[in-house]
Amino acid sequence: QVQLVESGGGLVQAGGSLRLSCAASGSIFSIDTMGWYRQAPGPTRVLVAVITSGGSTNYADSVKGRFTISRDNAKNTVYLQMNSLKPEDTAVYYCNAQTRPYYSDYWGQGTQVTVSS
Repeated sequence: QVQLVESGGGLVQAGGSLRLSCAASGSIFSIDTMGWYRQAPGPTRVLVAVITSGGSTNYADSVKGRFTISRDNAKNTVYLQMNSLKPEDTAVYYCNAQTRPYYSDYWGQGTQVTVSS
């Protein structure tokens, strides 16, 4: 089992920045990929950015050049630096971890990010 705790959400004006953090605990040795997803009002949760245990990253087109995902394996923490925020970035952001060997998914409780125009 893996537990994920997010922090760093809040209210910011358009053009501003926020940094989200996600600390993992439990069976951390089994974690492979970690990432961030977001869910605006509605049922769909979409990928924002992911990072593998080897440091490879992938981003949604809508955030490329503005968001940066990073990972501190010593602290078992993944970060999402969000710059040049837009109102359309408003959503609940969820941290995700996938574990070996069966790529089980674990989720944090979510943190609200609100960008005002």
